[in-house]
Amino acid sequence: MRPAAGQVLHFSEDPSITTFAPHVAATAQQPEAYVWGLDAVQAPAYWFPRDCPRVLAWPGPETSAEDSRRLGDERVHAIEYAWLPALQSVRLWAYRFDAGAFEPFGTPYPHAMVATTTVTPLGPAEPVGDLLALHEAAGIQLRLVANLWAFMDEVAGSSLRFSGIRLRNAAARK
Repeated sequence: MRPAAGQVLHFSEDPSITTFAPHVAATAQQPEAYVWGLDAVQAPAYWFPRDCPRVLAWPGPETSAEDSRRLGDERVHAIEYAWLPALQSVRLWAYRFDAGAFEPFGTPYPHAMVATTTVTPLGPAEPVGDLLALHEAAGIQLRLVANLWAFMDEVAGSSLRFSGIRLRNAAARK
């Protein structure tokens, strides 16, 4: 599930939210209050249960041919085996918003869209559906690993673009 042109998405396990007000998340690394959204490129990073730790990697223009071959020239999302039942059973919902209220967030490459005013969804929350099927249909390889840290260290030491999300919930580093 991705937003249509001119829209951003917000994923949630709560289908009953009617308005989204800017707030500072408990885990925020910045003091500003935002409503967080995702464009079509970043949406797949949130096709997971909220608290699921994950490492995402993909080739960018600066990626070496050798590093790109490590991924099979595709985007890879990795989670721990322990999180597979949650991935298969979570009921995830998507809220659609007009992108006009949002601006890109993150440097050097934006990783989210943010609004600084209260926003109302364009309609009711939509069920996201089967998260494994979404990954497959998008051509994103989903890797199951015993521990995320080896993969995180591998991609962080490469020329690949990558992101680690909710890593505080990952198994301890071995």
